[in-house]
Amino acid sequence: MGKQVPEGFDIRYSEASDLAALEKWFSDPKEREPFPFETDQETGDALKNWIGFAKYKASLTGTVAEEPCAVGTLFLMPYRKVAHHAAFYLIVDPALRRRGIGTSLVRNLMHLAKTRFRLEGLHAEIFEPNGLGSVLSPLGFETYACQENFVRIGGRRHARRLMEVFFS
Repeated sequence: MGKQVPEGFDIRYSEASDLAALEKWFSDPKEREPFPFETDQETGDALKNWIGFAKYKASLTGTVAEEPCAVGTLFLMPYRKVAHHAAFYLIVDPALRRRGIGTSLVRNLMHLAKTRFRLEGLHAEIFEPNGLGSVLSPLGFETYACQENFVRIGGRRHARRLMEVFFS
């Protein structure tokens, strides 16, 4: 049996006001660890960029009882030569992880990428220890590169895993 999302779970296009939920989740240094942001300034800039794609309807927010519980965003490419694919970021409220919310949001991001933006595929850059790989593999994503000790975050080196899926 698949994981059951919480009762009242829904997905909508993200809004600029969802930045507050991102800021809340990323205020915990533990939640920042799987992302390449280290300082408060880097984190703030990255989160504004992340939610900024909402104006293109390229960001989805999962909600429970109309409160944000997850945000996933396609980072659209501005140049025609590379506009056939996109990277994405995803975070789920730590209190609601392992309940199928991430899987549901990724499925919806894949659908959005394929139908609205006519992308050929999606790419994920995962900095360990990020559990996103376990969500992506069953959805058809494959690892195409892994680089040990790729980035230093919080004084520790982390591996980077690159995953992709192509739409048929």
